Amino acid sequence: MLKEERLNYIISQINIHNKVLSAELSLQLSVSEDTIRRDLNELTESGLILKVHGGAISRSFHSPFSDRGVFKKEAKKEIARRALGLIEDGMVVLVGGGTTMIELARMVPEQLHCTFFTISPLVALELAESPNLEVHLIAGKLSSNSQTLVGSQVIHQLSEIHADLCFLGANSVSIKDGITDSDWEVVQVKKGMIKAASETAILTIAEKLNSFQKMKVCGLSDIKYMITDLDKKHESFQQYSKKVKLI
Repeated sequence: MLKEERLNYIISQINIHNKVLSAELSLQLSVSEDTIRRDLNELTESGLILKVHGGAISRSFHSPFSDRGVFKKEAKKEIARRALGLIEDGMVVLVGGGTTMIELARMVPEQLHCTFFTISPLVALELAESPNLEVHLIAGKLSSNSQTLVGSQVIHQLSEIHADLCFLGANSVSIKDGITDSDWEVVQVKKGMIKAASETAILTIAEKLNSFQKMKVCGLSDIKYMITDLDKKHESFQQYSKKVKLI
């Protein structure tokens, strides 16, 4: 694979999954980790990604209030619009982090009266703009990779919440492996969020379907809804219809 192809592959993986690991890229591209580190340094210097310990992350996590650099922004807006249809007055709603959740928070109608709990400071700031919402930011350690709060303190607080509905983003989704991620601390918090809610909806762009990360969040049987930017009748989406309710 030529260097340009390699760099384009790395960027595409970061756009889709928000984070990549150097060791995994080395295996996928059949090059040394030193080569991958040089590639990541070059992409960081070009302003396309952010290099972190062990890999790299999307710049959109660090500049989420800017329209620049957010992958599939219009698709994420469409997902957010569909997700809003699940929220009813009086609900207690638990919300994860990420750019799709920020779009959801921006779209909450002013007339809606609900209580929101979130692990994302960025999502909390957007929700706080709605006058009739009660917004709680769950306290914990801020993960620089995911821009969400993680750790045992977060998990303990989640165990005391009984939410009607939980909205979660997904790093990867597949029929066989369910919802998977590459960050162990994030996985533990997502598990806690699912346990804390009566129903869970996964919000994901189509590019994350049929992909896999090494750490499991849950099986599809633990999810009530799946919301993507695809039409419910789209061929690549239909295989999930026996496992979850498609929106």
